[in-house]
Amino acid sequence: MTTMTDTSLREFKMPDVGEGLTEAEILKWYVQPGDTVTDGQIVCEVETAKAAVELPIPYDGVVRALHFPEGTTVDVGTSIIAVDVSGGAAPAPAEEAAPAKPAAEPRPAEPAPAKPAPAKPAPAKSEGRKPVLVGYGVAESSTKRRPRKGVPPVAAPVEDTLYGATALQPAQGELNGHGPHGATAPRPLAKPPVRKLAKDLGVDLTTVTPSGPDGIITREDVHAAVAPPKTPEPAAAAPVAVAAPAAAPAPVVSYDGARETRVPVKGVRKATAAAMVGSAFTAPHVTEFVTVDVTRTVKLVEELKQDKDMQGLRVNPLLLIAKALLVAIKRNPDINASWDEAAQEIVVKHYVNLGIAAATPRGLIVPNIKDAHAKTLPQLAESLGELVSTAKEGRTSPAAMQGGTVTITNVGVFGIDTGTPILNPGESAILAVGAIKPQPWVHKGKVKPRQVTTLALSFDHRLVDGELGSKVLADVAAILEQPKRLITWA
Repeated sequence: MTTMTDTSLREFKMPDVGEGLTEAEILKWYVQPGDTVTDGQIVCEVETAKAAVELPIPYDGVVRALHFPEGTTVDVGTSIIAVDVSGGAAPAPAEEAAPAKPAAEPRPAEPAPAKPAPAKPAPAKSEGRKPVLVGYGVAESSTKRRPRKGVPPVAAPVEDTLYGATALQPAQGELNGHGPHGATAPRPLAKPPVRKLAKDLGVDLTTVTPSGPDGIITREDVHAAVAPPKTPEPAAAAPVAVAAPAAAPAPVVSYDGARETRVPVKGVRKATAAAMVGSAFTAPHVTEFVTVDVTRTVKLVEELKQDKDMQGLRVNPLLLIAKALLVAIKRNPDINASWDEAAQEIVVKHYVNLGIAAATPRGLIVPNIKDAHAKTLPQLAESLGELVSTAKEGRTSPAAMQGGTVTITNVGVFGIDTGTPILNPGESAILAVGAIKPQPWVHKGKVKPRQVTTLALSFDHRLVDGELGSKVLADVAAILEQPKRLITWA
């Protein structure tokens, strides 16, 4: 029988796929224990605070175990998959080691052979690198294990039904030292999100009765434990009855699952929420509005669709609105800036990374077109088409959402006339485009039906005053009313 060495087992850790990200959620596993993988093969898809990313494995081998199931949020640097790079079948040694235990079982009755039992930890150490239940990560080698008081406990191998691999059940001596009256109790089993929920609600997991498989504490168990913990105690012991009146007024937190749906705030939604709150309460927002006749722009869009140089490209009013904003920025470059709080400086950008707000199933994201100011109209159309399609497919990379300087949000696609957009963090202006629809309009002295829309420009009043903001918005409106200014002002 061959035994797997430490060098044959590789632990692939959750990488930082962005800039300074601390965690990612595992959306989907593409492999299972026992599968053969090759260098560069995609093994899973994860969602960070910025985007969904596919992770390739960096070596060849056989999957030993998946340390976390789909839907688990894992810290960067934590091992998520174990791969045997020795080329052998990984599960065989683990299963052969288990029958060896019963052969030694008849000997505990004899005093002499009973003592050598502590020498058995040698196999346990080799198994110590195998995945354990959610919330415990991967056991370290004996050189890294935290020293414990008393006799070291022997971990008993159990079958982990969560991942289809052998796991280590914490032994009796693996205690947390927080039991009542100084007594220690076994560390409760719970997934990381459940532990965080318990921490947020102030629930001590050692007091929660688990209902999950293998004694794992679930979210429902934590919610059930939010009820006053003192309520069942008066019947068991009289001394605790004194605390009951104080706990009685506390409301029981519960909800009807048939009438409510709770969606965890994480990933892109969590990052967007934090960014919007930070932006709204850091930068003093000012929003200005203008209603404009864009009939000529709508006609130009139809003509461009027939142009041979624009064939196969995404041609719509948003394309000309983006171009109009780029021309307005060229005429008023101070709008393309950011506020450096640490240095107390205004940083004017001599390039435009044009952000386009996109609504996706995972939340709102703002990828940007790099160096949009230097692109021709066909190049801008091509970049805009790639940006939108990639966002809809959920494949926008973190790099595509970094370094934006100014943003456009098109609320008109939802039939909305206008809005007061919140600045993307680090930017000084955002343009909202309303729905384009026929309205009565005074044109050449007569009331006629014209294609009309409303534009709204929000800007950071720390570095953009009313004059500068008004000039930019007025320029965009003037170009959309008379598209020939794209040539005369460019």
